[in-house]
Amino acid sequence: MQAPLCIRPLGADELLALEAGLRSSSGFTVCRCQMLLASADGQHTTAIARTLRCNDQTVRNAIHDFQQRGLAALQPKSSRPHRTPAVLTDRGRERLRALLHQSPRTFGKATSIWTLSLAAEVSFAQGITTRQVSDETIRTALKQIGVSWKRAKHWITSPDPDYVRKKNGATD
Repeated sequence: MQAPLCIRPLGADELLALEAGLRSSSGFTVCRCQMLLASADGQHTTAIARTLRCNDQTVRNAIHDFQQRGLAALQPKSSRPHRTPAVLTDRGRERLRALLHQSPRTFGKATSIWTLSLAAEVSFAQGITTRQVSDETIRTALKQIGVSWKRAKHWITSPDPDYVRKKNGATD
């Protein structure tokens, strides 16, 4: 049988910090302090979990986190994923760029101005993305190919032969 998992012996400052954490306004901190103090008293992880009405793996995670990070384990880590999977491949991002060089009217839309949500909708309809994506996904994809959405007017072109002249404000 394995020896019970317990935290290392606590220093005086750590003990004070854990006891102070019991009065924290953060439920996460209070619960962690309860787990760690119970473990310091020699209680088994299953007994602590039963008392706090949580899973015993949660208690083991708290103990391991305290062993690694010390008192920093009393604050929750970010739950945000470290990396999000890319929805658009390099080829997909280039297809998106080519799509935005055309008018939305080409795709049956009633406007001639692209919005991020419109680009997301048309990208899905044209098979550039495999599912409907958010406007932030489109913004991120454009950023990855070096295009700033706010500055799109500098790279958008038109098939109109007089486009450059009109764009620069030249008059006849």
